[in-house]
Amino acid sequence: DNWAFLYAQRLALKQELPLHICFCLVPKFLEATIRHYRFMLRGLQEVAQECAELNISFHLLLGYAKDVLPTFVAEHGVGGLVTDFSPLRLPRQWVEDVKERLPEDVPFAQVDAHNIVPCWVASPKQEYSARTIRGKIHAQLPEFLTEFPPVVRHPHPPSCPAQPIAWEACYSSLQVDHTVKEVEWATPGTTAGMAVLKSFIAERLKSFSTHRNDPNKAALSNLSPWLHFGQVSTQRAILEVQKHRRNYKDSVDAFVEEAVVRRELAENFCYYNENYDSVQGAYDWAQTTLKLHAKDKRPYLYSLRELEQGTTHDPLWNAAQLQMVREGKMHGFLRMYWAKKILEWTRSPEEALQFAIYLNDRYELDGRDPNGYVGCLWSICGIHDQGWVERPVFGKIRYMNYAGCKRKFDVEQFEHRYAPTH
Repeated sequence: DNWAFLYAQRLALKQELPLHICFCLVPKFLEATIRHYRFMLRGLQEVAQECAELNISFHLLLGYAKDVLPTFVAEHGVGGLVTDFSPLRLPRQWVEDVKERLPEDVPFAQVDAHNIVPCWVASPKQEYSARTIRGKIHAQLPEFLTEFPPVVRHPHPPSCPAQPIAWEACYSSLQVDHTVKEVEWATPGTTAGMAVLKSFIAERLKSFSTHRNDPNKAALSNLSPWLHFGQVSTQRAILEVQKHRRNYKDSVDAFVEEAVVRRELAENFCYYNENYDSVQGAYDWAQTTLKLHAKDKRPYLYSLRELEQGTTHDPLWNAAQLQMVREGKMHGFLRMYWAKKILEWTRSPEEALQFAIYLNDRYELDGRDPNGYVGCLWSICGIHDQGWVERPVFGKIRYMNYAGCKRKFDVEQFEHRYAPTH
């Protein structure tokens, strides 16, 4: 279920050449910890097994792509290179670095395999909101939301087989924090991810439209870790969920809105806005209102350590933070409350955004992702919140409080579930 891979195989079949897959394992990536690397590497072990069955060589190269991939291309006489797409700065820089070092006669193609409508096709500019991008995406779904053609057992074997991968040795090449432990609820890999998709359709899809904003109800897909690491394709999830539209129309429509429209809006924002992880990425009105209230007295001020440990005065916020630390996930409704409170309890919008991104990227399994950056920025800088009543600290940016959450769901039940263990 990967269009970049399918395109590469089609090129190889046409030219009657062997097909190689390379994964370049970088020693560190933003705030990723061993929690994220183990999830990713255990998923890749499954990929390597599938490749062996398909007569495709899988190579795990240790180091940055610019340092290891051009050498691989030269040593193996590679005739063409295909890569996936990410709108984030660092992966885009990796692609540019490889492009500069490849021999001129080796064509290099990029395929947006993780969006359904490719990012640069969906829109040629930064979109203002879901309202402005929704029609553009839906108009192109008939062309792009199709079944995947099958991957075939590759008929052209390489002249020399891939080196066996010493998976445990890969971990010694990493320069990441080992204190953030793996989570128990999420088993890495496509097989496990597809089982989660199946359970969502069978057990939770019927409640998605009505209960997805209640953190106490089992109504979410829980697919984000597998989608983030490419172990389950969003397109596959949509194709499977849409088969049940006759029975659960509202839920299917709501799932498509979140998994396609909102997700691709976040990709659009990061692709066209260089400052997607900075207050400078917010609209002028939001930057202005935050500056006007920058010196407002904060009701509480917390350090990054106090926030990280979930030791604020707010038991709901603490519970949300501790859920993220323990489980590598936080309910979507609470992510907005969580980020807005960080704005309220830190010295400046810049510090708030820095803390929110650090915590999100360090603990969330789906951190370091366009959805995460956009979620933090839009909660703190109120990208689409214009017109709210002016308040201290927040200015005209939407405010959320504990009483409002109590009206939405049973906060005490949630607090009890994630109470501090000490």
